[in-house]
Amino acid sequence: MLNKAFVIGVATAAVAVTSTAQARDQIRIVGSSTVFPFATAVAERFGKTTKFKTPVIESTGSGGGLKLFCSGVGVNYPDITNASRRIKSSEVKLCAKNGVKDITEVKVGFDGIVMANAKNGPQMKLTLRQLFLALAKQVPANEDGSELKENPHKMWSDIDKSLPNAKIEVLGPPPTSGTRDAFVELAMEGGCKTFKAIKGIAKSQKKKCKAICHGIREDGAFVEAGENDNLIVQKLLANKNAFGIFGYSFLDQNSDSVKGAVVNGVEPTFEAISAGKYKISRSLFFYVKKAHVGTIPGIKEYLAEFTSEKAYGPEGYLVDKGLIPLSEASRKQIREAAINLSPLSM
Repeated sequence: MLNKAFVIGVATAAVAVTSTAQARDQIRIVGSSTVFPFATAVAERFGKTTKFKTPVIESTGSGGGLKLFCSGVGVNYPDITNASRRIKSSEVKLCAKNGVKDITEVKVGFDGIVMANAKNGPQMKLTLRQLFLALAKQVPANEDGSELKENPHKMWSDIDKSLPNAKIEVLGPPPTSGTRDAFVELAMEGGCKTFKAIKGIAKSQKKKCKAICHGIREDGAFVEAGENDNLIVQKLLANKNAFGIFGYSFLDQNSDSVKGAVVNGVEPTFEAISAGKYKISRSLFFYVKKAHVGTIPGIKEYLAEFTSEKAYGPEGYLVDKGLIPLSEASRKQIREAAINLSPLSM
């Protein structure tokens, strides 16, 4: 019969070996498809210029990434999540519930959301109101928006005779995407509130207003195309009358084959987004789990690389990828917060 102490010793050793085997020597990052190309560029540079392995990055969408990030602490959970919108208070609570209490927020720059189509397709010039009327589930049945009806618009010209006599066909991100969140908040809501009655209930009936303004039609005019923005670009090239919704960086990288719609008289350009003239623009972030720093090698060094002037500065390599840089003062403040792993402040 085996000695009990011997059995316990063997079991303890087995646990130690298992723990060692499970330990990671690579940073694991999840989240936004919009931030993905920027994070990938930093990760590749980081892997080539430091002693650390290249981080593993998965494009899951902002909502999906935050859900994974907030699921727990330990090597089985991501260290960093990218987001094309700010973390929600409900997500902070989910994190805390699962023991993820020390989070550092890093804002990396700005990005515009574009509605693009193939170069050989029509040049679209839209107002936010027209964009809302094209994609909303319900639209005003009268001039002030006090009455609603199911969206009847099949063709762009149904909305305004100046628009193309072509079928409304828009490929866009799913509800888990930060791009979707930002699009409905900035573009859809912006157009929705041009109707007097809807704007009038914005403060007194917030939930009702949000339901009207954020509701996307489900009759086939808007097609959820997943988190792969490159796939949307490919589909646009196959159908010159289709439009796709994605970040400015993808437009910039594919400018030889696709073009962006003019919105409220402004083209989606680097300069227009940087100056705040292009209305559909948002901030980009990533979030770091402090509990993993020191356990997973290279996290602090990765933060230093991402927030360096050579990366996210105005002449940095991320600008070449389409990132719109923050002001010098903001970059300095964010760099210090990142290096010091300052706690998230909501």
